[in-house]
Amino acid sequence: MAILGIVAIVGVVSYYSQDLPDHKTLMNYHPAVVTRVHAGDGRILGEFAQERRIFMPFEEIPPLVRNAFVAAEDQNFYTHGGVDYVAIARASVVNIQNILMKNNRRLIGASTITQQVAKNFFLSNERKIKRKIKEAVLASRLESVMSKDQILEIYLNEIYLGSRTYGVAAAALYYFNKPLDAVTIEEAAYLAALPKAPSNYHPVRNHDAALERRNWVIERMEIEKFITEDQAEIATLKPLRMLKRSADHIVNAPYFAEEVRRELLAEYGEDGLYKGGLSVRTSVDPELQAMATKALRDGLEDYDRRHGYRGPITTLNIVPAAEKSLWQDALDKVEDPDGLLRDWALAVILDVSKDSAEIGLKTGETGKILREDSKWARKYIGTDARGPAVSSLKDVLNVGDVVAVMLKDKNIYTLKQVPKVQGGLIALDPHTGRVLAMQGGWRYGKSQFNRVTQAKRQPGSSIKPFVYLAALENGFTPATLILDAPIVIEDRPGHFWKPENYSKDFDGLTPLRRGVEKSKNLMTVRLAEYVGMDTVATYVKDFGIDDNMQPLLSYALGAGETTLHDMAAAYAKLVNGGKYIRPTFIDRIQDRYGNTIFRHDQRPCKDCGSLVRWGQQDVPKMPDQRAQIADPRHVYQMVSILSGVVERGTAVRLRSLNRPLAGKTGTTNDSKDTWFMGFTPDMVVGVYIGFDQPAPLGKKETGSSVALPVFKSFMEEALKDVPARPFRVPPGVRMVRINADTGQRAKAGDERVIWEAFTSGTEPDDSITILESGGIRKMSKIPTGNTSDPTSSASTGTGGIY
Repeated sequence: MAILGIVAIVGVVSYYSQDLPDHKTLMNYHPAVVTRVHAGDGRILGEFAQERRIFMPFEEIPPLVRNAFVAAEDQNFYTHGGVDYVAIARASVVNIQNILMKNNRRLIGASTITQQVAKNFFLSNERKIKRKIKEAVLASRLESVMSKDQILEIYLNEIYLGSRTYGVAAAALYYFNKPLDAVTIEEAAYLAALPKAPSNYHPVRNHDAALERRNWVIERMEIEKFITEDQAEIATLKPLRMLKRSADHIVNAPYFAEEVRRELLAEYGEDGLYKGGLSVRTSVDPELQAMATKALRDGLEDYDRRHGYRGPITTLNIVPAAEKSLWQDALDKVEDPDGLLRDWALAVILDVSKDSAEIGLKTGETGKILREDSKWARKYIGTDARGPAVSSLKDVLNVGDVVAVMLKDKNIYTLKQVPKVQGGLIALDPHTGRVLAMQGGWRYGKSQFNRVTQAKRQPGSSIKPFVYLAALENGFTPATLILDAPIVIEDRPGHFWKPENYSKDFDGLTPLRRGVEKSKNLMTVRLAEYVGMDTVATYVKDFGIDDNMQPLLSYALGAGETTLHDMAAAYAKLVNGGKYIRPTFIDRIQDRYGNTIFRHDQRPCKDCGSLVRWGQQDVPKMPDQRAQIADPRHVYQMVSILSGVVERGTAVRLRSLNRPLAGKTGTTNDSKDTWFMGFTPDMVVGVYIGFDQPAPLGKKETGSSVALPVFKSFMEEALKDVPARPFRVPPGVRMVRINADTGQRAKAGDERVIWEAFTSGTEPDDSITILESGGIRKMSKIPTGNTSDPTSSASTGTGGIY
């Protein structure tokens, strides 16, 4: 019978050993590992994974953690050959007793760690004898080709420990917010308690059961002599607490993180992104990002409030002074609208008087809204119309209205409204292209549309600097006089276009500089016509604004489309002297082994890292590999002109910042899109504001009134502790004092005198250069008389853009 039994066992094992998976594949174990994205200061920006896992080599896993799992799961791990026959016998006895006693307990197993590895990688979870036999066979084979340490390494990295965490390193971070080498005895015991049933031992939802299981593991560790009796006693008395990752360790920049995710997905595919274990260092500056988010939200809310209150989110059927249970239950059923900020809350109006309104919150608390804080809430009638001033809150709020509020002080709340208008802000380093901050909308939520990188909009007048740069590189100077007068253009056979200035007036012969400072459409069109739209289109393409710009004069006024991202990059190329840069959100990418597989800065540096100590030696020199796309002298002339926009032009309100600044406003037809592109010598900031479905913002709304305040708010904070620096002047530029009205050299008695930048050899003499309808001509003095062009039979309007 013994022989027959042995033959039967051999036969069964041989039968189930057929067609088993190749166990040797585990020799090349490469688990799916979480991709972690870091901000510029090293804090976590985001994690992307299907399985949240951080791979830890065996030698990096503390003995305390390894021993806890051995004690709990497989105390004979280092002595058996893959199958623990003693444990099997013990489990069989217990199971037979449970069956005979009919206590309906689940059958217990005796799987070793090696068997669990075999099951997790090669077999299903079905509870059948044939699966257990296959599991035992595979476990024995694994033990023949792998060391115990290798098997335990795989197990501790692969095991599921609840809440989408796989492996001990990820679990330690999730449950205790600490690296594996900082885990204590009681924490290691808790982690080892999880493999049996992670969902049954959550430290918060199933606290008592989790604590009992943890203490059992501590007892097992003491029995196995992994810890002393005193250590076990102290660990058992420790409370079981879950420590969530501190908000201070996480950077909240979801638009930025999503843009990085898209780039990684495009470059490395889904497996590389979600399983590859990449370590990504981004360029985002968390402090600047917080400033950008606040500045944009404040600007969007300011615009929204200027146009009035659109009414409640919904209305509940309650009576004044209703019982708390009635209004609280009704309010609980109201879903938070998309766009509600974290520090806002929904409230229901319980009672209203002239100067205050009583509100109730979902928490059951009550508070007040004051009329003095709600004067903005005039009834919205249309983009250009509001109701009368708020003389009583009864004109604004009614009992049962559900509104958004934000705590102001104690039980005083302010009335809030999620703006319908949207926008974006981007800040980048013009010398490297590193994107320092980006906010792609009011709030990243149901809509993840990024108005910085994805929204293509007409840039309006913000494109004009590139028209004027084309002129500067083709014989013009900032002092060339251009006729600011009506012009009629046949833009297609039989159709005549008559562009206009935004102000509807014109100034006659005007220096080129002022055409940018005052955003003169007529001067811009006349200049673009003379230089040639093919030439202008080349500059627009070279600066990365629009690769498919049509050679039509309306495009010189911003009739094409581009993104805020591309426009900011174009302005960066002005700031840095005409060098080509490519905006980047990513500084460096490392693979799971720490090898650098991407670096934004590709400059070679043969002396970098070769010196161990600092000995006052020269800093290693690195070559400038950026392509020169425009003459730095002419680019500086444009920078100087754009600084005049701040000093005397459409961005004059920025003068109060009292530091070198330059920029350009942009507003499209019917004020559908508003822009401000501004910069210091070392930072470019672009702001766009408009509706996602293009619609007028209002007759009086322009880039100066809508987008520029956001830029100013951001810069006030961003530059607070940054020393002021002048714009860099390249060789070959001469600064000359000229008459700001005539463009001639300044003379005694001239009232309006400015410093103007000229390239060497183009400084003004006693003559003047004029561009008018007949072309360019030189004169000894400015002509007098009518400088206007005929305007007969032309259709009026701005041609779509001003």
